[in-house]
Amino acid sequence: MRRVLHTRGFRYRVDHRIDLPGGRVRPDIAFTKWKVAVFCDGCFWHVCPEHATYPVQNRDFWSVKLARNVERDRSDTARLEAAGWIVVRIWEHEPIDQACSRVADAVEQRRST
Repeated sequence: MRRVLHTRGFRYRVDHRIDLPGGRVRPDIAFTKWKVAVFCDGCFWHVCPEHATYPVQNRDFWSVKLARNVERDRSDTARLEAAGWIVVRIWEHEPIDQACSRVADAVEQRRST
C-alpha cells in the first residue's frame, strides 16, 4: 500500500509517534500535515468481523489478548479523532486499490478544508 500511495504522489511518515492525552499512538502511516492516520489491521490480531478466528489452544489467553487489541484500537481511534485527526482503518484482506482510494479520499477531504 505504501508503494502505491507513494507512486500516486502522496508523502507520509511511517510508524510516526503521536503524543496524545492518555498516551501515544503509532499509526502505520501518518499524513502529519493533513492529520490523517492510517492503520493496516490484520484479520487475526484485530478480530476482523469477516475473518476472525480464535486458536483452539490457550483459548483463555488469546481471547483476552485479542479483546485488548480491539479495545486499544477503539481507544486510539477515539483519542485521535478527539484531537482532530481523520482515522482510516484498512483490513489486510481489502483490495489495495480500494484501500489506497479510501486513504486518498481522506487526505483530499482535509486538503479541501
